[in-house]
Amino acid sequence: MSESSYFHLSHNVSNLVYHIVCPAKYRRIVFETNVEEHLKQICVGIEARYDYIHFLEIGVDHDHVHFLVQSTPNYSVAEIVKVIKSITARRIFAECTEVKKKRWGGQFWADGYFVALCRYRHKATYTDKMIMPIKLR
Repeated sequence: MSESSYFHLSHNVSNLVYHIVCPAKYRRIVFETNVEEHLKQICVGIEARYDYIHFLEIGVDHDHVHFLVQSTPNYSVAEIVKVIKSITARRIFAECTEVKKKRWGGQFWADGYFVALCRYRHKATYTDKMIMPIKLR
């Protein structure tokens, strides 16, 4: 997870930053401290494997997660969300057995998600205004 910069590809230069919110299935409380740490480690692995996904910020609430993701215009938001949700769900079930027991239905994420295209703002400003107030509720 790093500061945003421009993606320089062979035919374009871009700075697309998405605010993605993914709720847990049935909005159940599953994001405890150890699950949050595993989720962040998994996202670092996703960033290393997929060169078109860069996590700028991850904000975790009890029943949903906010991802601030930078990507290229070559991939749709749906593809990016599919990669993030599928890999994180699989790895969290494998690494956090207590979550697997709570989620007996076999699904970690809800089917839907929220996404907004945002202009790049300084990371601390964005975190303070968008992600942090949600934790205070």
